[in-house]
Amino acid sequence: MQRRHFITAGTAGLTLSALPAWAHHGWSSFDQKRPIYLEGTAAKVRWANPHTELELELPAELKLPADLATRAMPAQSARVDGAALLQAAQLPTRKDRRWQVELAPLSRMNTWGVPEIKNGDRVAVLGFTFAEEKGEPILRAEYVFVGGKAYGLRSSPA
Repeated sequence: MQRRHFITAGTAGLTLSALPAWAHHGWSSFDQKRPIYLEGTAAKVRWANPHTELELELPAELKLPADLATRAMPAQSARVDGAALLQAAQLPTRKDRRWQVELAPLSRMNTWGVPEIKNGDRVAVLGFTFAEEKGEPILRAEYVFVGGKAYGLRSSPA
């Protein structure tokens, strides 16, 4: 992800500091016709707004779970065909072991009841990366799987 720095000034004299923040990406740069499945260990979790983010460490060999296409998916208020996304899910072609994953805003994570993800937790995500997997290894999550349960991230529960 691109990193932007913000300068802040303190009230007691001038205190300058650079605070890193990930640049927010809109949906237009992501290939929404090619759902990508990732599974691994959460690292560097940021459980805050504008949206929850985590770095996902993938195992040396990533595989699609045998039951992936048949998993029950929660209904969302937005038109998202979770079953079709699962059936079309692919592994990334690139071999990066660490991916930056953008989840939903914290308020939506709370509405779905997603348990707070912590460093070391096993997590799976289904989402989209840049067209032709160009650029940095970033995945914009459509669904997150935590503790054996799937949570929708595009909208509120239906």
